[in-house]
Amino acid sequence: MIIDDQHYDIIIIGTGAGGGTLAHRLASSGKRILILERGDFMALEEQNRTSVDVFKRERYHAPEQWYDQDGEPFAPQTNYAVGGNTKIYAAALLRLRDRDFTAVPHQGGLSPAWPLGYSDFEPYYSEAEQLYQVHGNWGSDSLGHDPTEPEHSQGYPFPAEPHGVLEQDVAAIAAQGLHPTPLPLSLTRQDDDPTGDSQVFGIDLALKHGNVTLKTNARVTALHTNSSGQVVKAVEARIGDQAFLFLGDIIVLACGAINSAALLLQSANEKHPNGLGNGSGLVGRNLMKQSLTAIIQRSQPNSGTFRRSVSLNDFYWGDGEFDFPMGHIENIGGLLQDVIYAESPPVLSVLAKLMPGAGLAQLAKRSIGWWAQSETLPDPDNRIRWNGKKLFLDYKANNLEAHDRLVYRWIEVLKAVDGPRGGPYPRGEVPIQVVANQCGTCRFGKDPATSVLDLNCRSHEVENLYVVDSSFFPSSGSVSPALTIIANALRVGEYLAAR
Repeated sequence: MIIDDQHYDIIIIGTGAGGGTLAHRLASSGKRILILERGDFMALEEQNRTSVDVFKRERYHAPEQWYDQDGEPFAPQTNYAVGGNTKIYAAALLRLRDRDFTAVPHQGGLSPAWPLGYSDFEPYYSEAEQLYQVHGNWGSDSLGHDPTEPEHSQGYPFPAEPHGVLEQDVAAIAAQGLHPTPLPLSLTRQDDDPTGDSQVFGIDLALKHGNVTLKTNARVTALHTNSSGQVVKAVEARIGDQAFLFLGDIIVLACGAINSAALLLQSANEKHPNGLGNGSGLVGRNLMKQSLTAIIQRSQPNSGTFRRSVSLNDFYWGDGEFDFPMGHIENIGGLLQDVIYAESPPVLSVLAKLMPGAGLAQLAKRSIGWWAQSETLPDPDNRIRWNGKKLFLDYKANNLEAHDRLVYRWIEVLKAVDGPRGGPYPRGEVPIQVVANQCGTCRFGKDPATSVLDLNCRSHEVENLYVVDSSFFPSSGSVSPALTIIANALRVGEYLAAR
């Protein structure tokens, strides 16, 4: 038996960076808003907090199986909870570089231009930084100015975090003619919780309005259209053992690039036989997941709990020996820090390989971690596939020479910093089950033949269906997509509010 719930003006599915931010943006409109979240509220002690054995128990792996292109099952490392993956992310909020919005040749192929430019997103980047209380430095007169940082219409609302135990390393990196820069971080400063997430800056603020309703443990299973297929009339979800139909005028997906595409594919009907809004055949295709490598630098003894603070983009567009973009570097902070995120198991596995049999906690207190991040290029064969029963990720990483060069170049920098005491520098790549920085499965654009969404992130084919997670990205860039997701949710929210 399916229970019909009351009618809503707007239904938002998902509470992560996109859904949580959009809910906050629209809450003051007075419209009846329903938010559906597959998970529940996370206990405070589980949010962004870890010790080594937390990841041995794989706490943040979803309770389901996906399948790789060879049909091998894996448990995806993603988080179903109010706030989504922002409850366990690193809270590093960086803007895409201005050139990321243009067509950029890479060693592995062409990164396509976005249908909107950096200037279209800039006001919303600034609004997002204010909302999420970003701490950072910006400006040509700032210490450690990043030469790739695009123009800002506003400065960061709070000063950057100090480098602390990394101060000497930062100075040594700068002495090589490079530009180590404070990493922009979202910090709530509330209840000693040092990270900023979409529950705090989105859902909690939205729920202060009486017109907003949140239902947790609500797994959406299908979207149902009217007879013409042009309008979504109802959202079907399971809460416990009961199925519900939620009726709404505007439906917004914010489930993450993988799950939003999967839901569209699972909602196929007579008018949309290949998946809802999939006349182009592009729903689920062009999945991108940045190449991420953890690099361990041996260091003097430290607490293991200091906060991350450093980023470097000197190799973002290449260097004198390589004419193509390579990517972004940022430090991981203390390897036993309270604030840690879903990609961390590769760091711990690298530590284990560095000194087999040693206590990882003790080894972590003598190490510093770094991330090397490189752009993955869109490939239609990298896709989400639904066979009626199972969800498949057909995925093969690309643009790998650029990433390998970035890793090599950064290890050379660390060798110069460390001198004779340095090395070895073990490293580990992030495997497929870590789906961090996923994007691109419902790209936006002007032409319905080559895109899934229009410029306002509305389906070309379904007039009341929107997607506000990273699905809309035409390219991935080499920095975290989180701030761009937040900025775009504010942009789309402004459009919906005006309607």
